[in-house]
Amino acid sequence: MEDAFARSVPEVLDFFGVDPTKGLTDIHVTSHARIYGRNVLPQEESTPFWKLVLKQFDDLLVKILIAAAVVSFLLALVNGETGLTAFLEPSVILLILAANAAVGVITETNAEKALEELRAYQADVATVMRNGCFSILPATELVPGDIVEVSVGCKIPADLRMIEMLSDQLRVDQAILTGESSSVEKEIESAVTTNAVYQDKTNILFSGTVVVAGRARAVVVGVGSNTAMGSIRDSMLKTEDEATPLKRKLDEFGTFLAKVIAGICILVWIVNIGHFRDPVHGGFFQGAVHYFKIAVALAVAAIPEGLPAVVTTCLALGTKRMARLNAIVRSLPSVETLGCTTVICSDKTGTLTTNMMSVSKICVLQSASHGAAATEYSISGTTYAPEGSIYDGMGMQLDFPAQFPCLLHIAMCSALCNESVIQYNPDKKKYEKIGESTEVALRILAEKVGLPGFDSMPSALNMLTKHERASYCNHYWENQFKKISLLEFSRDRKMMSVLCSRKQIEIMFSKGAPESILSKCTSILCNDDGSTVPLTANIRAELESRFSSFAGKDTLRCLALALKRMPPGHQSISLDDEKDLTFIGLVGMLDPPREEVRDAILSCMTAGIRVMVVTGDNKITAESLCRKIGAFDHLEDFVGRSFTASEFENLPASEKLTALQQMTLFTRVEPSHKKMLVEALQHQNEVVAMTGDGVNDAPALKKADIGIAMGSGTAVAKSASDMVLADDNFATIVAAVAEGRAIYNNTKQFIRYMISSNIGEVVCIFVAAVLGIPDTLVPVQLLWVNLVTDGLPATAIGFNKQDSDVMKAKPRKVNEAVVTGWLFFRYLVIGAYVGLATVAGFIWWFIYSDTGPKIPYSELFTLQMNFDSCLKRETTYPCSIFSDRHPSTVAMTVLVVVEMFNALNNLSENQSLVVIPPWSNFWLVGSIGVTMLLHCLILYVQPLSILFSVVPLTWDEWTTVLYLSFPVIIIDEILKFFSRHSIGLRFNLRLWRRPDFLPRREVRDK
Repeated sequence: MEDAFARSVPEVLDFFGVDPTKGLTDIHVTSHARIYGRNVLPQEESTPFWKLVLKQFDDLLVKILIAAAVVSFLLALVNGETGLTAFLEPSVILLILAANAAVGVITETNAEKALEELRAYQADVATVMRNGCFSILPATELVPGDIVEVSVGCKIPADLRMIEMLSDQLRVDQAILTGESSSVEKEIESAVTTNAVYQDKTNILFSGTVVVAGRARAVVVGVGSNTAMGSIRDSMLKTEDEATPLKRKLDEFGTFLAKVIAGICILVWIVNIGHFRDPVHGGFFQGAVHYFKIAVALAVAAIPEGLPAVVTTCLALGTKRMARLNAIVRSLPSVETLGCTTVICSDKTGTLTTNMMSVSKICVLQSASHGAAATEYSISGTTYAPEGSIYDGMGMQLDFPAQFPCLLHIAMCSALCNESVIQYNPDKKKYEKIGESTEVALRILAEKVGLPGFDSMPSALNMLTKHERASYCNHYWENQFKKISLLEFSRDRKMMSVLCSRKQIEIMFSKGAPESILSKCTSILCNDDGSTVPLTANIRAELESRFSSFAGKDTLRCLALALKRMPPGHQSISLDDEKDLTFIGLVGMLDPPREEVRDAILSCMTAGIRVMVVTGDNKITAESLCRKIGAFDHLEDFVGRSFTASEFENLPASEKLTALQQMTLFTRVEPSHKKMLVEALQHQNEVVAMTGDGVNDAPALKKADIGIAMGSGTAVAKSASDMVLADDNFATIVAAVAEGRAIYNNTKQFIRYMISSNIGEVVCIFVAAVLGIPDTLVPVQLLWVNLVTDGLPATAIGFNKQDSDVMKAKPRKVNEAVVTGWLFFRYLVIGAYVGLATVAGFIWWFIYSDTGPKIPYSELFTLQMNFDSCLKRETTYPCSIFSDRHPSTVAMTVLVVVEMFNALNNLSENQSLVVIPPWSNFWLVGSIGVTMLLHCLILYVQPLSILFSVVPLTWDEWTTVLYLSFPVIIIDEILKFFSRHSIGLRFNLRLWRRPDFLPRREVRDK
């Protein structure tokens, strides 16, 4: 029954055909169970493991690599190769892809846990009336129409419609569903609000929420998926995971690279069609196969096999650094997503605030001798820990607050007129509450005031264990005074009273709404000497003025405290006793903002990130909090920037777009609104980070580009998120964003390094094929270079230090390509040099090397002819030179060393090596050393040199290698100089006509 909140009690009972005094009969229970289903959240079928595995290979570059591995293996078999040589290349490629797939599978299985943990918020049992009597049944057996009784501490077993109040009031903590900072008072009357949200349905008890005060009966109106908790589950199921910006750009880059590779491979094969019939191949078909092998080698050379592994490794390194900042990353790609976040939608309760109601101000009458002289005290401490101090109006700390009569009596009243409990949880290492948040705040206030008559009181309390300290002062007052009678809070009186006895003296303590308490007071306690004076009109006006200031400008929740000396022997109190009270003081409390939030939000603004506060609380309270934070001081007011969910929904479509661009505050929201907000912002190409801690936040956390849960939040929120803040600190997000930006910059650097190196390999093979010279590098050598010599330095580039101005730049656009036009031009220049240097090393051995044949320069360009016809004619050099491993060894070594120098180029995209020297990243220097050691190992250790078709090099050959390799640093320094002086930007605008050379596609197509 979806509109039960708008129907009267008789209408709801008639709809389900139930008598509230007898409940459902067994026949009705069976019938309703068949119609409405069981009261459980149905288990969703998980994705089969084999589908998860196959999904990891659904990538164009990966498919090309698999095809290359299979083709190389088949060609090896066709050529009669067996053993390790035939299996090495395809096996290594497949092993890398398998490792990358394993990481993907683990990440995706974690995401499905959120739905399972949602079940933890379902109640286990319920007190149900059936066939005229009450019984305790499993909550799963409830059906719509059942009459259920709930009381303090009860977890609501299904969505219920109130039908009868069994106490003066019923209050429910529904923060996990709505995010409201305080409990909600429930009522029986039907709601008349149009477009009602959860907060407006004050006669509905929502499944999974907890009763904190009172007792009532209600009828079940929704079970299983038809509850508020069920709608959250459905919303999470409908939410599809979005690819991260980096993943989308790498996919686009992969598609572009695949087209280029295909084009070059076909071009190389076509260019050499005329050589298919060369005698050296032994026939046209054999020639076609030979050049097909070259095309496959070209594909292997062009694809950076190690790129997925290096990206994963770099992101993993980032997660370790972020863990030290108290940001626990659950999804690796989300590390990088933080770097391009443009909007942070922050939950208010528990994220910007502590979600711990605390007293922040007290107002008492200081003296009546010189008019109405009221004074205010401020209280520090914003958690449930009994830690904090009291300060007078001048900002001076009170050493012994309990020496002041009004503060002493406020502490007594707060401790005695109170039904809540505060205790220390050693497992969670924090103080926890049981009961109403406002009453807990008063208990903590009593602890901060301390006890009278002990000069060593503050230090003595600090020597107690945390368990003893939790309620030491409260227990003192409860032991001093014996509670005799209680008048519970009621909505019409708006106050509660308790009669206490101490040494044959009976005192009634009262607390309640200031207007109610003041109207029943005839006298007031003075703080300077403890005397009681009449409550005059002037004093009353002064107190009402202070109350208006507390509730208005400061938006504090206010309570007034009072007492009354009762006749000796008085053993009970009635409503008639609540008059002629003595006013003690006025206390103002709030859910306080975290101290570090202001600076964190200002840092976000500096970094070009917009912060939006999203809360279930009312508009006035939320706007006041934003003012208290101080980060929104640049706004004169919140007109056009603050909207309730219903206000936003009623806006015309054109005005909604404007509102989204200016919105700072979004209030009175329920889970569907949060998800709607994320989707609307994503439609405007915003990269959205959503923070939250409750079950109500889970769908939006899952939908956002990056969901950030609080460490103290619910398990559902954590499982639906990409990142968890272990310290619940909004400021940690800022540090995480800076780390995300640094990771993206480093990712760009190692992509640049790997791609420019691979372009060099492609140029090498292409030039060799066009010139017709023997293969400069065999496939196994290319694989070694791509995996080992490329992989280690590329990973080490991930350790590049964060730029000092990383949080002063605006977020990069989500549709910005990983590689821009000028950057790609630089890739081509460096790659071309790498390839030409490699070919030059190969040719050098034939022309200039003392160990080579020293072929005359005039014969250089007839090398292919000489290579093919060597055995058929007389030459001045032996034909064995064409099978000598020296030239390919020199070429391979040039390729390795030039790539090591190129790795140094990638310490920064635009800064010179003079500004950022190599030793700024010791990991990179170390990886270069290890890489060269491994290369020397395969050159000089016998079994490995045979496997990789290489031979040891002489000193002269090493000298030549260095001469050919070092110029790559000079070339890149020149290109960096141009970049720093905006020549690269003009290059983008004038030559390419578009800032991205690589193809771009729309960010989202929703």
